Amino acid sequence: MLDTSARLLRLLSLLQTRRDWSSADLAERLGVAPRTVRRDVERLRSLGYPVHSAPGVAGGYRLGAGAELPPLLLDDEEAVAVAVGLRTAANGTVTGIEETSLRALAKLEQVLPARLRHRVNTLQTHTVRINRDGPTVDADVLTRIAAACRDREQLRFDYTGHAGETACRRADPHRLVTKGNRWYLVAWDADRRDWRTFRADRMSLRTPNGPRFAPREPPAPDVAAWVQHRLAHEVWPFEARFLLHAPAERVAGSVSGTVEPLDGERCVLTLRGDDPHLMAVVVAFLDVDFEVLEPVELKERLRALGSRLISV
Repeated sequence: MLDTSARLLRLLSLLQTRRDWSSADLAERLGVAPRTVRRDVERLRSLGYPVHSAPGVAGGYRLGAGAELPPLLLDDEEAVAVAVGLRTAANGTVTGIEETSLRALAKLEQVLPARLRHRVNTLQTHTVRINRDGPTVDADVLTRIAAACRDREQLRFDYTGHAGETACRRADPHRLVTKGNRWYLVAWDADRRDWRTFRADRMSLRTPNGPRFAPREPPAPDVAAWVQHRLAHEVWPFEARFLLHAPAERVAGSVSGTVEPLDGERCVLTLRGDDPHLMAVVVAFLDVDFEVLEPVELKERLRALGSRLISV
């Protein structure tokens, strides 16, 4: 049987891994009687850990949030992950937490066992970081957005669009998605009645938040993939697909686009851009037989291009 100190650490670890525990489950995991579990819970409370309990057959214990932050119990992998995350945050794209991250990292590395400190230092020593250019986001903004997603509270904010215009928006937040050095909010636009993405660095939050809302089905099962698709279309609004009578491996190295093989002799090429005429030129210079799948109007551009080339 574990001694009292070891048992308290084990109990704390269990309470941190699951939201709710019954007294019987904890007693079984610790190999003690339920009465001992009750005494150990009282010891944790005296140390500042807010352990909530509910009476009755369906009752149990839950580790809640308190007025002060008590010590956390991390396993090896969690400690390494936190240390690496703090080092990244100290030089990342979230403003206002650089100095705080360094202070927290100093405290953590002071108590890390030598084997774990070596792993963290090895990763840092053999990693080269390229400084990211572009906008940064205030940590408070991200925290407030994440809290609104969790609490299902509508956000009200001033949003600056691509052209520099600013307008007041109302949105029911769903998830934050990070891509590269930018943060995006996926939310239901209450005014436009549709799912939209908002760049967090362009949002100026208003207080207080709006009313609570009922959750909706997200725009896609994979929200990150949905954002990736939307961003591609926002940057390059025009998309065209071609059936090429050539193997995919022959085409893939000759053009910047998505190549999907159909069989050993054919493939489908998808191009995105802002100039349909230039896309027509690119496909024409591939020197392979092709057909326009979509959009149909691109066929007329290619016919006109062909007529001009023949008349030269």
